Amino acid sequence: MFRLRSLWLLFCQVVTVLLAVLWVTRTYWPNYSDPAFPPPPEPILVTAVQAAAPSVVTILSRQEKRGEHEDSIGSNWNSLPERNLHAKGSGVILSEDGKILTNYHVISPLSEIIVRLPNGEDHIAQIVGSDPETDLSVIQIDAQHLPVIRMGSSSQLKVGEPVLAIGNPFSLGQTVTAGIVSALGRHGLGLSDYEDFIQTDAAINRGNSGGPLVNLRGEMVGLNTAIFSPKQGSNFVAIGFAIPTSIINYVLPHLLKGEPVVRGYIGLVTRQLSDEFARDLGLSVTRGVMISQVIAQSPAAKAGLRTFDVVRAINGQAVNNLNEMTREISILEPGTVVTVEVLRGARTITYTLTADERPPEPINTKLPPYSSLE
Repeated sequence: MFRLRSLWLLFCQVVTVLLAVLWVTRTYWPNYSDPAFPPPPEPILVTAVQAAAPSVVTILSRQEKRGEHEDSIGSNWNSLPERNLHAKGSGVILSEDGKILTNYHVISPLSEIIVRLPNGEDHIAQIVGSDPETDLSVIQIDAQHLPVIRMGSSSQLKVGEPVLAIGNPFSLGQTVTAGIVSALGRHGLGLSDYEDFIQTDAAINRGNSGGPLVNLRGEMVGLNTAIFSPKQGSNFVAIGFAIPTSIINYVLPHLLKGEPVVRGYIGLVTRQLSDEFARDLGLSVTRGVMISQVIAQSPAAKAGLRTFDVVRAINGQAVNNLNEMTREISILEPGTVVTVEVLRGARTITYTLTADERPPEPINTKLPPYSSLE
């Protein structure tokens, strides 16, 4: 009996010592590797940031600045080069050899473009290609083996899905904010000619322009571009807009080659059909796109389309709103045959025409209360 009691006490003491050793190890050496107690997995947001953040850069411009004692000593000897750099926005690395995507409005006013990598290196950049109508540009720096962003699909986004915005707001340095997709397909904001924005409540501010909006896999699903800013201000109010990858992927091959983006044109000025117009025209539908003007000598004019016709489909693809119609026409190859189905009063008529190349047009003027994020 005495022997069994002694063995039990010994067993208890050994277990107590082992537990104490384990507690001390976990407390003072938290990185200690123990196969029996593996460390918890990284939080999903951390994993997404680790995947995307290394490919996000800052875009700067150089500004002349007087030295602090220039007047007294007649020299600018104490003005450091770093002091002359001013952050204008952000960018995303597309290729290991230094091609970077950003917003056109970030780089267009700059006489010298400087890119700062996450490791602090600065590089002079040259413009490869720009498309003002979608507010996108590709620039190039002389560098190799750079981390590249992974491209995701904006068409798979759902309202309520978590997203992260990465950029350099207010020249603070790389910053990550989190939110959700608030809405999809936002258009009619007057920010660019082709609008299909992702709306998010992730905090994006001045300096975030050109930075990525990423999903929880660390893939870029949009390029942060503008914010809703009451009274022409620039403060974050939980409404930001990003260009989706569905638009980026169409424009990007042209920009990478330095080519202009060729878009289809049929010669219509349109507006969203309203309930009031539908009633006035005696239409049986209340949704669609109404033709407000047919451009003279255009493919649409030659085919016979008229003002107040309501466009219902292009090449068999249903058209429910102005944004869809603009997108369908823009991707037409000039010279291709197009069918346009319209509703004229109570009649449905299908016209056949040949798409032309869209002539150059001025970019829509930015309308308040929206503002870009340079």
